[in-house]
Amino acid sequence: MINSVAELDRVRAECRKLVNTRSMMAAGAAIVPIPGADIVADISLLATLLPDISRRFGLDHNQVEKLEPHIAEKVLVLASSMGNNVIGRMITKHLVVALLRRVGMRVATASVAKYVPFVGSGIAAAVGFGAMRLVGNSHVEDCYRTVNALLEGTLGGVVHNERAEGA
Repeated sequence: MINSVAELDRVRAECRKLVNTRSMMAAGAAIVPIPGADIVADISLLATLLPDISRRFGLDHNQVEKLEPHIAEKVLVLASSMGNNVIGRMITKHLVVALLRRVGMRVATASVAKYVPFVGSGIAAAVGFGAMRLVGNSHVEDCYRTVNALLEGTLGGVVHNERAEGA
């Protein structure tokens, strides 16, 4: 678990770099002139990116299960109050598709833009990059706010369930 705001800031910076890298990969996939290739790539990238971000913040499914019950409940309540249904949960392809629907217009624009001569691939790449970055950075900020709220409420307190860690 993250124990200080300085460490929290460091993790956020790392995760933002990771999001930018994966967004570049999404942009590269958007250039491919095969219909649907970008969407398949986006699903695959997000299915690995989101759990990686959660893990780095100490908020993936397994890590939340090891928290003291009242802290785990607080994590899930904080996450759901922000509209985040990824923090502390198993990431499935169904969940990733639901997230992509949130940026659906951008994804649809990228798919259609590929067929515009000359500039279409560039437009598709830019839209793909933007959509991936939007979803990724949104998750980073939700994780940041969740951990920050926990730090404010639990500094100096025991956060982890010792029996769960030793098992």
